[in-house]
Amino acid sequence: MKRLKSILMVFTGLLSVTVFNAQTKYTKTETVKIYGNCGLCENTIEKAGNLKNEATVDWDKDTKLATISYNSLRSSKEQVLKRIALAGYDSDLYLAPDNTYADLPGCCQYERAPKTTVNMEEPKMETAMGNHSDHSIIADAIIDNNQLQTVFENYFALKDALVNSDGNLALEKAKELLIAINAIKMDELSSEEHIVWMKVMKHLVIDVKHITETKEAAQQRGYFNTLSDNIYQVMKVSEQESPTYYQHCPMANNGKGANWLSKEEAIKNPYYGSQMLSCGKTVETIKWF
Repeated sequence: MKRLKSILMVFTGLLSVTVFNAQTKYTKTETVKIYGNCGLCENTIEKAGNLKNEATVDWDKDTKLATISYNSLRSSKEQVLKRIALAGYDSDLYLAPDNTYADLPGCCQYERAPKTTVNMEEPKMETAMGNHSDHSIIADAIIDNNQLQTVFENYFALKDALVNSDGNLALEKAKELLIAINAIKMDELSSEEHIVWMKVMKHLVIDVKHITETKEAAQQRGYFNTLSDNIYQVMKVSEQESPTYYQHCPMANNGKGANWLSKEEAIKNPYYGSQMLSCGKTVETIKWF
């Protein structure tokens, strides 16, 4: 028994050394300028930039310099700075959204440099097999809308299943929607998308999970109501190639009314299906052109 314990201790020690060496190999440290004023700024900047097992930030309010250490397998300096910008703090690479800066406490509203568009390529992240993730990043611009488009398409598929009162199909489409929601990479969203997604993501997951727990369309429709309201918030800040119609049924939700989104202008009510298929109206057309 003692011999076995000794072997296990040696093995554990060797494993720890191996993990430590791997972490050290891929740990990068850089110093960058981040604009701010006070200790409160320091707390916000470091909290926004820190991410367990990925990155740590140490910001000095006197020099305005931040020391960023990150695991190059999982993160990059640009990803860290983008999170900090979304919290309200400019760097020489990313500028905070104007409304986020305006919401900072008065003591934290540092003097901003003239706003310019920054074009740059994010460095390739290292892997054991080489480099990958070669992305073109444009500050305060939409980076990649495809992942949100997948969420929207799965939502529309779920809506169509409820139009047909097919609880089994709605359950399957909800599962696909949940996968799409969980696959979202928030660091690849635009500033506005990121802010809205952070507000609604938890609610989206809760509603979709409830829909996957039943095959009864009537029960699924109760959760589809609030799901639609949150999808609407995301779609409002996400660029679309074609219009989307925000529609309303005054009789749904026990007479309180309920909304849904559709790619077609014609009314096809997901809350009543064939019983009252055309009940409702378009209250808003969402388009970017």
